[in-house]
Amino acid sequence: MADRAIKPPGESYVRDSIYATYWLETAFPLADAAAAMAGEQSSGTFLPVPGESEALKARSAAVVERINELNTVSQPSLPGAAVPKGEPPVWRQAEVVLSWPIANMGASLPNLLATIAGNLFELRQFSGLRLLDITLPEPFTRVYPGPAFGIGGTRVLAGVKDRPLIGTIIKPSVGLGPEETAATVRQLIDGGIDFIKDDELQADGPHCPFDDRVRAVMREINNHADRTGRKVMYAFNLTGEVDEMWRRHDLLLETGATCAMVSLHSVGLSGFTALRRHAQMPIHAHRNGWGLFARSPHFGISYVAWQKLWRLAGADHMHVNGLGNKFCETDDSVITSARACLIPLAEDKPCLVMPVFSSGQTAWQASATYEALGSTDLIYCCGGGIIGHPDGIEAGVHSVRDAWAAAIAGAPLEDYAKTRPELARALEAFGQ
Repeated sequence: MADRAIKPPGESYVRDSIYATYWLETAFPLADAAAAMAGEQSSGTFLPVPGESEALKARSAAVVERINELNTVSQPSLPGAAVPKGEPPVWRQAEVVLSWPIANMGASLPNLLATIAGNLFELRQFSGLRLLDITLPEPFTRVYPGPAFGIGGTRVLAGVKDRPLIGTIIKPSVGLGPEETAATVRQLIDGGIDFIKDDELQADGPHCPFDDRVRAVMREINNHADRTGRKVMYAFNLTGEVDEMWRRHDLLLETGATCAMVSLHSVGLSGFTALRRHAQMPIHAHRNGWGLFARSPHFGISYVAWQKLWRLAGADHMHVNGLGNKFCETDDSVITSARACLIPLAEDKPCLVMPVFSSGQTAWQASATYEALGSTDLIYCCGGGIIGHPDGIEAGVHSVRDAWAAAIAGAPLEDYAKTRPELARALEAFGQ
């Protein structure tokens, strides 16, 4: 089962309600299973109790808006599910839409998450359950700021207009000290890189303290900017407790940095929102840990739904993996995720964010990425694909930039490489 964007609810839906679309699998009658979800995540209980009046349920109960049966299977997709007594079970798969009045939780992302992706994943009625999409009413876009910089602001700060930002990751991710990191940065910026990021594993370790790394790296970036007028964007990983992130952000601001990076699942929605409301630079949102939600097609949360929460909270860049990546995600899933980042959340607040392609990326994937996405609004991060180029870092940067020039021009990559030796070497070195 592939995740996909669900068409937003039409005008017949109540505009002050939250809608969530799920894929589910159950051995119970679909209507009963959907009612169990709705009850568990709103006003219902497994037994009637005092106070659970019809008036209360009319006001606050979740509503099963739609059930579309899809398929039946002979075996459950996940263990631990209950089955009805009596005849041998048949597991039905369906797409179900539930709605909740916003009054149940208010315009609060943490409490929204508890409602749409809380205890329902533990219900014994289900042998599969996946949140596919959400539609949020206007109060959420009033309360939450969305990205402060997004695509346009990132392009202005990086000085890149009509092509992707060509980026890389400092490797090794741990082990390098501040001055060693700065030496690599010097080579990268001299080679023409647009964007550099810390690895998610490197934040404030004793061998490379955050403050020392920032000062050493920004010395190189600022010196280059003074000489050339071009300031490379570096996303420093400031992940930590909220007060630590605020202090680290302020050091970035003091030293002239133009991007902060944070690990979303490490800090949570509340921590991320607190950082966004304090931040005065783009926030590069890293999704490490995403596989916990995504790897099983029969359980978890789709990227289409998940990215909406973080965009609304204020992410400016969001990782989407990459084509031909080193992980288990398919190319179709990667492109669906990237396209989702470029779809407005609301007319009055589009909240567009820059998708970040990474994981095993080299010059080879540029043309396929451009053809599939149909946009240059992205950051294209190559670790080994740049730093591991056989002719050095500068050649690595040039090879990826040339690959994107070929993609935008619609030129076959191998033909384009005939007059560009750095690209040709990359294609030879990294294969397909």
